Amino acid sequence: MSDGREGAVTAAPLFAGGNEGSEPRWWQRGVIYQVYPRSFQDSNGDGVGDLPGILRRLEYLKWLGADAVWISPFYPSPMRDFGYDVTDHEAVDKAFGSIVDFDAVVREAHARGIRVILDFIPNHTSNRHPWFLESRLSREAPRRDWYIWRDAAPGGGPPNNWRSAFGGSAWEWDSHTRQYYLHTFLREQPDLNWRNPAVERAMHHVVRFWLDRGADGLRVDAVQKVIKDHLFRDDPPNPAYVEGSDDPYDALLHEHSSDQPEIHDVIERMRAVVDGYGGDRVMIGEIYNEVERIVAYYGRDGRGVHFPYNFQLIKLPWDARVIDAAIRRYESLLPPGAWPNWVLGNHDRARVASRVGPAQARVAAMLLLTLRGTPTLYYGDELGMRNVDIPPERVQDPWEKNLPGRGLGRDPVRTPMQWDGSRNAGFSDVEPWLPLSRDCSRVNVRAQERDPTSMLTLHRALLALRRREPALSMGDWAPVQAEESVLAFTRSHGGTRFLVALNMGPEPASLRVGGPGTVELGTLPGSEGQPVDRTLRLRGDEGVIVRLA
Repeated sequence: MSDGREGAVTAAPLFAGGNEGSEPRWWQRGVIYQVYPRSFQDSNGDGVGDLPGILRRLEYLKWLGADAVWISPFYPSPMRDFGYDVTDHEAVDKAFGSIVDFDAVVREAHARGIRVILDFIPNHTSNRHPWFLESRLSREAPRRDWYIWRDAAPGGGPPNNWRSAFGGSAWEWDSHTRQYYLHTFLREQPDLNWRNPAVERAMHHVVRFWLDRGADGLRVDAVQKVIKDHLFRDDPPNPAYVEGSDDPYDALLHEHSSDQPEIHDVIERMRAVVDGYGGDRVMIGEIYNEVERIVAYYGRDGRGVHFPYNFQLIKLPWDARVIDAAIRRYESLLPPGAWPNWVLGNHDRARVASRVGPAQARVAAMLLLTLRGTPTLYYGDELGMRNVDIPPERVQDPWEKNLPGRGLGRDPVRTPMQWDGSRNAGFSDVEPWLPLSRDCSRVNVRAQERDPTSMLTLHRALLALRRREPALSMGDWAPVQAEESVLAFTRSHGGTRFLVALNMGPEPASLRVGGPGTVELGTLPGSEGQPVDRTLRLRGDEGVIVRLA
């Protein structure tokens, strides 16, 4: 049959250093589920989620069909940036439990066939980290060069115009040693100097510590920021910046403060540490950049990260033609053998149900879980959780506190997981650290688990189908010509082919199909088992997976 396919992309062997010609790795077949530990499950009645809470909910992750759990930071921290300001990279903050609890999570997750991925934070530490406390003792301190210190500019003021991602200058004056230190994020998060080999050795030790304890991989935070221009040149202005409406950080093009050529050498050496534990560990990079730059992080001959997170579905307008073009371009830019990935939500960006609406969130789930590559699912998105309005007196996020009224705060996407309709939604016996959504009495696991039309049931069905059908997890991908609000593509493996057709608008639409098939799964009730011949008719806000004859 003719289904409008244009240039199928075949699943190629892995990069050099992988397992060419052998079975796909677990992280290629599987689905990653991100847990923000403060908000997943409180086990001790303090209103904050913890590792024992994750342990308690592992059976849910198995039931859902997740293959791996990525746990956001749980390291000792003053919590100025809620765990991303680390004081000890090789321990667990008491708010989250203990190292014994971590070991239990790994052991019990593995017993259920679930891998464990940790956040690794290489760019910075807390300003209370022993390394930084020693660094700021004097200009001659043994660890002075572990951080980035600079004299004031001629005439005074910061050494250059680099900006902090959380507002203001990226430089903080230290009156004791009379120099500035660099902080790409909060002033309480001084940047490490990765041009110092001692820093790199120390951070590699951190990687080995967690891999030795059974972690299956790392999500490397803000990795493109790790190396800066050695001449400390000013960043140029961004001509597209709109004063007063855009994030002030975007007023500059970060040509010198980020994404430097030497970062790829750093990543190669980090990857070598991970590869030393065998081919079953994974290293994922967090890179917010244009897709042309993102794909560079696969590295030379595939010696970079196993995959850099691809955030296009978070950032792009929810428009079928825009997203179709983006998928095609991404696939065309991937280096030979590179493994793609897709993300719909995370702890930093608005929830998908708030971005596109509850109806289209179902379509988005089908898109995420049928595209070629590894999908990452953010906790609560499988329920259709939406952003929660945070009263000013309950705001926790330093980004919102530093730049109030800009809508940059991340608290609305970090609210507690909604487990049931009880008080505090089954998350805690006491008031949680962030407020719950007003709809938590109906948008929760208990209410949706037995509802055949629920968002949770749809996710379980999609995950089960993806696991059951290699065409949807490991198969080839090819775009299908569609018009207006319809996005379509095929997935194929062996003799099995599926057509995925998604109506990304509220009005009915149709797609010409060159031959017969049967709807395997739909986002709306009543479509499964329906025959398809020459024309596939889609209701508004409907997606279907068609098994082609």
